[in-house]
Amino acid sequence: MEVSRKGLVQFAWLSTAAAILTIGLKAGAYFLTGSVGLLSDALESVVNLAGGLMAVAMLTVAARPADEDHPYGHSKAEYFSSVVEGALILVAADSIAVAAVHRLISPKPLEQIGLGLGVSVIASLVNLAVAVVLLRAGRRHNSITLEANAHHLLTDVWTSVGVLIGIGAVVLTGWTRLDPIVALVVAGNIVWTGVRIMRDSVGGLMDAAISAEDQRKVRDILEAHLEEGAQYHALRTRQAGAQRFISFHMLVPGDWTVARGHQLIDHIETDLAAALPHVTVFSHLESLEDPASWDDAQLDR
Repeated sequence: MEVSRKGLVQFAWLSTAAAILTIGLKAGAYFLTGSVGLLSDALESVVNLAGGLMAVAMLTVAARPADEDHPYGHSKAEYFSSVVEGALILVAADSIAVAAVHRLISPKPLEQIGLGLGVSVIASLVNLAVAVVLLRAGRRHNSITLEANAHHLLTDVWTSVGVLIGIGAVVLTGWTRLDPIVALVVAGNIVWTGVRIMRDSVGGLMDAAISAEDQRKVRDILEAHLEEGAQYHALRTRQAGAQRFISFHMLVPGDWTVARGHQLIDHIETDLAAALPHVTVFSHLESLEDPASWDDAQLDR
């Protein structure tokens, strides 16, 4: 069932609530054990909270209808959220690395490991469950904000897994430096996630084309409607949050009536709307025989 764009805010609030809960659990686990790995885990949850609040704000803005100042809507606001989310992930990785290096230089024995790990596992399961919900909602409703938020929570889960492995290795070997070493490895993995999220977000802010799969659907629909020598060119697409924008020129034989050409374009736009939700289509009807119709076929027109 399709949820309104405004309804997506509830998923961001879910992420925020999970962050608050896991901050308390992981901070408690750190104070119980003294593990820098668990400290890094708690720090990342603080960043999760900031990301969740940013997601709430930007999804609220993105859900606003088009107005005089923003005739194409506010959907690009989602990209600002995901850029910030990616940046926050990098901040979390930096915080983890700093704490890990400090502990690597000055190792410290761990305490109450069993209880601390139990608390950390509960927090990780909470994050995993929420991340799965957000990721599914983000993909279903084409929300880059929810997807970025979900990936952020998943990095938290991977952080926790790495921390658990590190602490387990410390218990088995007695080598306390394994704890910060694993934390550094996890920080490196988190950096990659943050960079990827920011790269995708910047692509949206730069009006990148819709996905290759969606472009194929558009071309298939256009070609399925070509009749009696009709052609198309100047196909342009871009993605702005959940909204897709498609423009094209349809060239028809000069002896066609305007009504017939308009009917053809109506059918194309109807099929595009059925194949691609949240799509805005701009079309232009031109004469196939007029040389001027071909002057704007290229991108550098």
